[in-house]
Amino acid sequence: MKGVVTIDGRVCLLFNERDEWELPGGKLEPGEDPQDCLAREIDEELGLKAMPERILDSWLYRIVPGVEVVIVTYACAPLTGVTPRISHEHKKLELFAPEEIDALNMPDGYKASIRAFFHPAR
Repeated sequence: MKGVVTIDGRVCLLFNERDEWELPGGKLEPGEDPQDCLAREIDEELGLKAMPERILDSWLYRIVPGVEVVIVTYACAPLTGVTPRISHEHKKLELFAPEEIDALNMPDGYKASIRAFFHPAR
């Protein structure tokens, strides 16, 4: 589960050990509701209380040959006036304007999810 979390109109992204930007989120615990998982992961990774609202996208991420993960991305309620903090799980945390996303080293699936957040299908 991954979430598009925006703070004052900017997307919160984390820099991982593969030197890629990614959305906050993580794996389900046994028996855990997907939205509860995402809220827990966002709290762990950003120190923020966020509310997953709707599914934006799902896609297959081939991390390395033979390792594939199904990513389900949720839109989270926009936040204002809060300051995220980085956890030990990532190298950096930054907020990006939507127009900066395409230039980042980030899987295309995440970019598509962010575009879907800012430009929902009508």
